Amino acid sequence: MKSSVISWTWFHKLGSPKWFYAISGRMLPWLTVAAILLIGIGVIWGLAFAPQDYQQGNSFRIIYIHVPAAMLAQSCYVMLAVAGVVGLVWKMKIADVALQCAAPIGAWMTAVALVTGAIWGKPTWGSWWVWDARLTSMLILLFLYFGLIALGQAISNRESAAKACAVLAIVGVINIPIIKYSVEWWNTLHQGATFTLTEKPAMPAEMWMPLLLTVLGFYCFFGAVLLLRMRLEVLKREARTSWVREEVMNSLGREVAR
Repeated sequence: MKSSVISWTWFHKLGSPKWFYAISGRMLPWLTVAAILLIGIGVIWGLAFAPQDYQQGNSFRIIYIHVPAAMLAQSCYVMLAVAGVVGLVWKMKIADVALQCAAPIGAWMTAVALVTGAIWGKPTWGSWWVWDARLTSMLILLFLYFGLIALGQAISNRESAAKACAVLAIVGVINIPIIKYSVEWWNTLHQGATFTLTEKPAMPAEMWMPLLLTVLGFYCFFGAVLLLRMRLEVLKREARTSWVREEVMNSLGREVAR
C-alpha cells in the first residue's frame, strides 16, 4: 500500500513543470554520455569488426542504423499515445509538452529508417522501394508524425491543440501492431524481426551484440534530445512564473561568475 502511494506521488510530481525541469537536468548528462558511448562503440564494432553476412556480404551492415531507427520510430509513437492518454485523463501539461517535443524526433527516426531501408533494399531486393506491407505501414507512420506536427502548429489555442493531438496520437497507435506483424499477416519481402526479447537471435553474437548496443544508444539519444527539447518548451510555456525567472537569473549569475 505504501509503495503504491509513493508511486502515485512520483507520478503526480512528474506533472509539475518545475519538478520535471529539476529532475531532467540531472538525467540529461547521464543520457548524453551513455548515448555517445553506446552508439560509438556499437557502430564502430558493427561496421568495422563484425563478420560479413554469408548471403548479403557487407551490405547488411546498414542494419546497425536501420534497425535502431525503426525500433525507436515505433516506440516513440507508442510514447506519444501514452502521453495523449495521460494528457486527456489527468490533464497534465507536461504530457502535451512531451507529445509535441517527441513528434519531430519520431518523424526523423522514421525518415532515417525508410531511407536506410531503401539503401539496404537496393542490393537485397534489386529495388529502392516496393509497396511492401512493412514499408507502406512505416510510410503511414511518417505521415502520422507529420500530421501531429502540423496539427499542433495549426491550432493557436494550446489546450485545444493538445486535445486534438492527443486524440490523433491515440487513434494512430493502431498502426504500430500493423507494422510489427505485417511480415506475418501478409506475404512480404521484408524479413522478420532481427531479434526479440523472447527468442535467441539467429545471428551470431559478434553481429547482434553491437546491434544491441546501438539500439540502447539510440534510445539514450532519444531520451537526451527529448529532455533537452522539453526543458526549452517548459521554460517557454512557464516564462511568466517566478521559478522560471529565478532559474534564468541563477543561470545568468553562473555565467557572469565564469
